[in-house]
Amino acid sequence: NNVYLHKLDKYRLDRYHLIESAPLADSFEHLVQREILPSAAVHRLDLQSPPSSRSLRSEIRAFRSDLKRATYDTSAGDKENGQLRVIPLLGVGPRNSLNRAICDLIASSKIQLTICTPYFNLPVAVTREVNRALKRGVKVDIIIGDKTANDFFIDPDEPFKVISALPYLYEISLRRFAHKHQKAIAQHRLNVHLWKHGDNTFHLKGIWVDQRYTLLTGNNLNPRAFNLDLENGLLIDDPQGQWTDPREAEIAQLMRNTQRVNQYDELDTLANYPEGVRKFLKRVSRVRVERLLYRIL
Repeated sequence: NNVYLHKLDKYRLDRYHLIESAPLADSFEHLVQREILPSAAVHRLDLQSPPSSRSLRSEIRAFRSDLKRATYDTSAGDKENGQLRVIPLLGVGPRNSLNRAICDLIASSKIQLTICTPYFNLPVAVTREVNRALKRGVKVDIIIGDKTANDFFIDPDEPFKVISALPYLYEISLRRFAHKHQKAIAQHRLNVHLWKHGDNTFHLKGIWVDQRYTLLTGNNLNPRAFNLDLENGLLIDDPQGQWTDPREAEIAQLMRNTQRVNQYDELDTLANYPEGVRKFLKRVSRVRVERLLYRIL
């Protein structure tokens, strides 16, 4: 739409790359032809009367089960050792290959780890690997949108909606994380960068490890992406630094309009939130729904 493509005044910050590779394009096309179109759960959206999702429940369950076993065919790709490689990854459901690759990437970091996520609600497995990276001396940068740059943010002057509490939940999660790692923040071993640029929104996601690995993905690095959604990823392995310049240029561009969090208490607390948000968050905290929300969002 116009916001995604920045056709008018507003834009949604994300990552866009053009990769010219016939074998990679073929692997995408083969997956669609082999794993998606034959499914009884898949129907054209331009049919005059397409079947409802409710009527396809059993077919959707079977389709989801099949997708858990699906992989991209990379047999036609270039296998020369030491050359830049682009590896397509697919994942749906817990402990899938994309999830494992994300955790393995973070675990492999030795010097520098950069993570982008639009919703600071990291899965337990990702948080664990980030904590381990900090302990072994890796410099960690996390780029995240300010709560006002979140897709779900609603101006406090507008009527309260439950969905508008989500950016505040994510900020609470970020504040807890920053509080726990305040020493690393003070030592600049952990750098949390908040992005804000006018009324534009932030939807970055991805991982950069040392000078070698870059992950392009739609995975938001949250529990929903790790447990529920069908996600894709392209892992760029660049052992000889052939892609260093555009890689660094992208990170520099994404860092524009960011501000470093120097102290965890720079982030707002419940007392600073709009009245409707405060009331809702107090209520869900009382009935212990907060933990459930973090698991599904």
